[in-house]
Amino acid sequence: MDFKGKTVLVTGAGKGIGRAIAEGLAARGANVVALTRSEADLETLKAEIGCRTIAVDLADAAATAAAASEAGPVDFLVNNAGTTALDSFLDVSVETMNHLLAVNTIAPMIMSQAYARDRIARGLKGAIVNVSSVSSFIGFADHAAYCASKGALDAMTRVMANELGRQGIRVNAVNPTVTLTPMAVKAWSDPAKSAGMLNRIPLGRFADPKDVADVVLYLLGNEAGMINGIAMPVDGGFMIN
Repeated sequence: MDFKGKTVLVTGAGKGIGRAIAEGLAARGANVVALTRSEADLETLKAEIGCRTIAVDLADAAATAAAASEAGPVDFLVNNAGTTALDSFLDVSVETMNHLLAVNTIAPMIMSQAYARDRIARGLKGAIVNVSSVSSFIGFADHAAYCASKGALDAMTRVMANELGRQGIRVNAVNPTVTLTPMAVKAWSDPAKSAGMLNRIPLGRFADPKDVADVVLYLLGNEAGMINGIAMPVDGGFMIN
């Protein structure tokens, strides 16, 4: 997987999976445009890999559109940024649902529209990877808004793959199990809860950010040139149980 001379936009690049993706791309020669909310995270990433950085709150649709315009043009796009909330279905609020949909579903839409319009206008092919979750397949308790937002992201990915694939732009999703990021620690810190999840993973462990990043890089690259429209579990076998 050689990305020398290619520019890749990665959202949510400050921590966890997004940071691992940015690091992996830079190690393979890519010019990374890193986008996230935290200026501090961007500064440390820039010092580490020499990327271009843009700070933005992806819950703000107008700010997201402006950041997408500022970031381009790029050769590839990774919609990795995400957020979560822990509420039972009976307690989840409209505000929480709207916030998770804004970050997890609408922001990838805005980013992808800007990216695809540019590629199509210039007659260029491309690839988008959306970082989803096994939560799009499973109704985890206390994750109503998160599961809904990731299910919507997977559905949108299929439509994107259908429409944009005809323009030479492949679109795929990766669907990790619990990945050891700060967000996952927040959601799965209760041993009673995490034990049940671990028992369903034949490989016996949660994912590391690099496990997910390696699959994302594969799906961006020429080696995956005939892969379009999939939701790829990166789950240690969780989905077979």
